[in-house]
Formats: sequence, structure tokens, C-alpha cells
Amino acid sequence: MNPKRKQRLMIVLFIVFGVGIAVGLTMYALSQNINLFYSPTQIAEGEAPEKARIRAGGMVVEGSVKRDPESLRVSFALTDYQETVDVEYTGILPDLFREGQGIVAQGSLDNRGVFQAVEVLAKHDENYMPPEVADALEKSGQMPMPSAEEFNK
Repeated sequence: MNPKRKQRLMIVLFIVFGVGIAVGLTMYALSQNINLFYSPTQIAEGEAPEKARIRAGGMVVEGSVKRDPESLRVSFALTDYQETVDVEYTGILPDLFREGQGIVAQGSLDNRGVFQAVEVLAKHDENYMPPEVADALEKSGQMPMPSAEEFNK
């Protein structure tokens, strides 16, 4: 093989190898940032991975919110009316967070099966429900229907 061809082949191989590494690293970084949504039923059935960052959504169970008076630690139960998952969160909850309302929490499952939330998102008005939560509740047949007054607004 003549030296000029050999040099071109080396350059092409170097470029192909470099592009392959760049694509591989990009795909790895993107896979680490994916936050899949799981309903309480899916979490209870073991479909959600442990220690992987996920989003969980549902309705906050009435009477389940317990606040630690010494810190910002809050625990509550999340349900889709079929299964219930315990959630623990340390931080300031959104102003619109309350029992009986739909939320989406981002975090991971610990080895006890408790969802350790790092972020809690609450709905922004009385008629809004996150699409993932609405889909999960609709599948369970427990989608709350708006009252006549709310429907006519």
C-alpha cells in the first residue's frame, strides 16, 4: 500500500473511531437523564426500578400527610385508587400541595419500597391534573369527575 493511501486510511479510521466514541458518550448521557413515569400500581407490582430516578404520580391520600416538627421532612401516601405507595420528602412543598389532590414526585425507590422524592410538583389550578396522573387514574377507573359548577366554568 502506498504511503499516501495508508495516511488517508489512518485519518478515516481515526475520524470513524472518534465519531463512534462521541455518539456512545452522548447516548449514555441521554439514558441517564430519562425519567420514566410510574403509577402507584406499577410501583407496587415491582415494575419500577430500584434506585433509578423515576417520576411517580397520583392522588395524595386523605389523612396521610405527616410532617416532622423538627425538620422539613414530610411523609405521605400516593394512590391511584388501586395501590398506595409511601413517599418521603425533605424540603418545602409547593403551596398547592394538599390531601386529595394530584401530584407528580420525582425521585427513586429505596430498598424498603418507599419512594424518596427529591422534587414534588403540584397542580397549578383546581381543574388541572398532570397528564400522566390522569392517564393512570383513567386506567384504574377512578378518574374524578368535575362537578357541574367546575364543568361550566
